[in-house]
Amino acid sequence: MSVVEELLTANEAKMKKVTAHLKEDLASLRAGRATPALLNKVTVDYYGTPTPVNQVANVTVPEPRMIVITPWDKSMIKDLSRAIMASDLGLTPNSDGTCIRLNMPMLTEERRKELVKTARKHTEEARVSVRNMRRDIIDGIKKAEKAKTITEDDAKDGQDKAQKLTDKLMKDIDSIIEAKEKEIMSV
Repeated sequence: MSVVEELLTANEAKMKKVTAHLKEDLASLRAGRATPALLNKVTVDYYGTPTPVNQVANVTVPEPRMIVITPWDKSMIKDLSRAIMASDLGLTPNSDGTCIRLNMPMLTEERRKELVKTARKHTEEARVSVRNMRRDIIDGIKKAEKAKTITEDDAKDGQDKAQKLTDKLMKDIDSIIEAKEKEIMSV
């Protein structure tokens, strides 16, 4: 395997992780419909350890605008309620002693626009990461060319492949944000 192929392979995996991370970040944004992914970033103190909600409770979506959290240990209900209130979800937990219900109110136009801005911010961070990885590939290729370990043609070819990979991932990122914006703005 040549130096160019090694650089491309190693950075392609990293670039794909960036898009996967972007999908996770955008899934945790509230878009009108209830989804268990909303609680991914909410942690609760469980025996002195910050633990994600889905590791101490069963999270279900019985209706499009409701999330039901059933803790495995009933004594966790108050801690779960506090953690949800402290999060930036803007949801008020309703507890009946055995489970917590989160009702998802309709989003206002202003809140939808704020969510779109947040989604775009996450997207731009992903784009910058991908561009930085492209720069790292090209720098590695130039160093290899300078050290005479690859030919000028191989360097040019490697740079073209790096650009094509970057373009493909940028299209993926664009389609991800487009779908999320559409989801957020739909009433």
